[in-house]
Amino acid sequence: MSADRAEVRRKARSDYVYRRMMQSTIAAAYGVSEATVGRWKRAAKDDGDDWDKARSAHVIAGEGVEVVVSTVVEDFMIQAQAILDEIKEGRHSTAEKVSMLVSLSDAMTKMAASAKRFAPKVSELGVAQDLMAKLLDFVREEFPHHSAAILEIIEPFGARLTEIYTS
Repeated sequence: MSADRAEVRRKARSDYVYRRMMQSTIAAAYGVSEATVGRWKRAAKDDGDDWDKARSAHVIAGEGVEVVVSTVVEDFMIQAQAILDEIKEGRHSTAEKVSMLVSLSDAMTKMAASAKRFAPKVSELGVAQDLMAKLLDFVREEFPHHSAAILEIIEPFGARLTEIYTS
């Protein structure tokens, strides 16, 4: 690896660990592909330098475990939002959409339980997420013909929950 490339890799690691930048942002900042940043992370991990563990350790040392849990919950909600967007805008059958909603609901319930165990302060968001998951289950079981309507409501509501409980 050239000295310039090694320096970019070092800076990418620093941005990932200490500035908590996303891989896609790092890739854009340094003019490399996101896959390249991913390869750097995997190679470093194989060599004993786990960027994710270093990132978590830095956050815990500086801000505490509750910030880590909040960050994980926030990242999860961003992913959940992307899934809801795919359900809403993708070309899936109603049965596929319901199945995707059930999976998301299950993941949200598990995330809420984990957040509650690790950071009780974040548990209010967990309760809210659990309530949302239960609502999705209820609609799926009792009113499957309202799947499209619940998607239209849940999408912005999930974003609002994140704002309410993480700010």
